[in-house]
Amino acid sequence: MRKILAALLLALFASTAAQAKWYEASSEHFVIYADDSEEDILRFAENLERYHSAMSLVTGRAIETPSPSNRVVIFVAGGKGDMRELTGSRWVGGFYVARAGASRAFVQTIRNKSGYPHFSTVILLHEYAHHFLISSARHSMPRWLGEGAAEFFAASSFDSEGGMQLGMPARHRANEISYAGIPPVEYLLDPKAFVESDREASGSFYGASWALFHMLIFDDARKGQLTSYWRLLNEGTDSLEAGKQAFGDLEQLDKDLKKYLKQKRMSLFRIGPDQLTTRPVTLRELPKGEAKMMDVRIVSQHGVTREEALDLVEEARKIAAKYPDDAGVQVALAEAEFDAGFNEAAIAAADRAIALDPSRPNAYVQKGYAQFSIAEEAEDKDAAYATAMETFSALNRLENDHPVPLIHYYRSFVERGAEPSETARHALERASQLAPFDKALAMNAAMMQAGEGKIALALVGLSPVANNPHGGELADTARLYVAQLEKAEEGTPWQPEEGEAKATGNEAKDPVAEGAAKKPTGS
Repeated sequence: MRKILAALLLALFASTAAQAKWYEASSEHFVIYADDSEEDILRFAENLERYHSAMSLVTGRAIETPSPSNRVVIFVAGGKGDMRELTGSRWVGGFYVARAGASRAFVQTIRNKSGYPHFSTVILLHEYAHHFLISSARHSMPRWLGEGAAEFFAASSFDSEGGMQLGMPARHRANEISYAGIPPVEYLLDPKAFVESDREASGSFYGASWALFHMLIFDDARKGQLTSYWRLLNEGTDSLEAGKQAFGDLEQLDKDLKKYLKQKRMSLFRIGPDQLTTRPVTLRELPKGEAKMMDVRIVSQHGVTREEALDLVEEARKIAAKYPDDAGVQVALAEAEFDAGFNEAAIAAADRAIALDPSRPNAYVQKGYAQFSIAEEAEDKDAAYATAMETFSALNRLENDHPVPLIHYYRSFVERGAEPSETARHALERASQLAPFDKALAMNAAMMQAGEGKIALALVGLSPVANNPHGGELADTARLYVAQLEKAEEGTPWQPEEGEAKATGNEAKDPVAEGAAKKPTGS
């Protein structure tokens, strides 16, 4: 088993640890932590905001500005070797974990190259495209459409003048398409046709999905067909039938797609700087103690086992002992203590952080997590959960749309065996609205609604979970519940049929951007 010792931490960041200056770049939708030059970090943050604006412009969709803690936090973890140490895999170029109030992306060293982006940047753009599309749509996409759209947007480049190109040919899929070929479109449209063990067919799924999406966007002969397909899906038509109605003869579509890929030139969106709307990026150099704690923080927020956490907290304590007056250090220590199961120590560190700087949301989160953990075993559960909710109420006052206090308000009823109040039920629904990308949270909100007899709402909430191709057991359970709910009567409280699987709340890994959520999701 891979152990996280001081030696590993040194190996993970050996190339930059000695004189590293860490910076935090804060923007409307992102927070970036990197030990790079101020110029490169600012440019990287500005490019990501331009990307968000371009996606909004092209799709015609807008998403509610996230609360500060619900932004995507990006850790620049180093080169290939550093990523390998962090993940335990030689194949991972970067990854993203979607969690309510704690969405995290881990990427390699910043490469602000002109023209086609570095593959680690492509991974980040691909995953943020998923994040954006899920956050801006009520209905879930079939797998080919979700992946095709993410690949379409990820193939983007940024101009030095402030503009960008979006929807470029996906060069990172060229070999895949060349060697594996394009499977029949029917295979893409019909989820039942996808068989993981069929390497010949599945090998070019991402490339083929990109190609079909790109053609439907730019081919004049097929203008409007993608919109028709999406409308049919929203009306309840299954993907294959919707494709036949919207695209016409699928064999002809196969021929047209192969012909489309043989073109020497392809269309793309060229977007000028005057078309993009972004707000300024704020850059902060981290104090010395907080900078020294960054490698611990990265490993902790990546997710650790209990054994790894016990090693990691020792390193965190050594750093914290040298910087007792650094609020950022104390917050990171609180998280490491909680991960290791030392709840009282986590609360003490969080209290020190709050005393030093009461504006640190994660200090309240870690304190609240630890208090909830203590409340599970408390004799007077009502009093214990009330104490824990005082912490989350303080966080709610600090950041009204932080989803974690809303989730835990609902949990404070359920976990002590009490009937959730109407306000608690609304809180869980609101949290799911604020973080639609958190599949475990969506599952729990949908199950609550189903229990109230809100069958239609529950089906809407479960659909993205059930259609998640990388959702594992959670997706399997959601599909089972969807099948049962489709037979249920609106207005009649529903519970899973006895003997059937229960929701697990575990998020599975995405093969494009592998990573596992080991932190509490609030679900």
